Amino acid sequence: MAEKQVPGWMKTALEFGPVLGFFVAFFLLKGESYVLFGHEVKTFTYITFWFVIAMVICMGALWALTGSLSRMQVMTLVLVVFMGGLTVVLDNDLFLKLKPTILYALFAGILAIGLARGQSYLARLMEGLLPMSHEGWMILTRRFAIFFAVLAVANAVIAFSLSSGVWVTVKTFGLPAALFVFMMAQYPLIEKYGTEKSE
Repeated sequence: MAEKQVPGWMKTALEFGPVLGFFVAFFLLKGESYVLFGHEVKTFTYITFWFVIAMVICMGALWALTGSLSRMQVMTLVLVVFMGGLTVVLDNDLFLKLKPTILYALFAGILAIGLARGQSYLARLMEGLLPMSHEGWMILTRRFAIFFAVLAVANAVIAFSLSSGVWVTVKTFGLPAALFVFMMAQYPLIEKYGTEKSE
């Protein structure tokens, strides 16, 4: 079943709206704690709860409008619900700040395991998006593993050496920007090892 076409601005709003909302909410909500399910929770936890709800609603709307979700979108949603759920249950600022480090380290570890087995798990995840030879995927996967490891360390350093406001700003805009720049830098590799999909 072919994917239904929706306006680009609507798709972008559904994909990135919750993230922007999280950033805005952090700077608007000034209280020390908020009530959630009859219990007082920290501001980070309160915002994270509504961020998860917003992500589920937006991904559900995107699925309803397009008729499908990519593997990347499904994986992102699962991780947001799982890690967001842990954040709400634990209600701990330390866990919230370490969450990106845990995820990036996990990604780096999973990709490294695949590389050790001579496989590219990245290729499986992005199958159909970037037609490349096995050699190209192995190189790209190796670079991603290193990149995620660097992000894991960078998040920890920023989270514990700078203010919460700076950390939220970097997490919301800086890390995605770093990922974008990294992907752009991989264009020569993708072009060199790209293959045409056979019909």
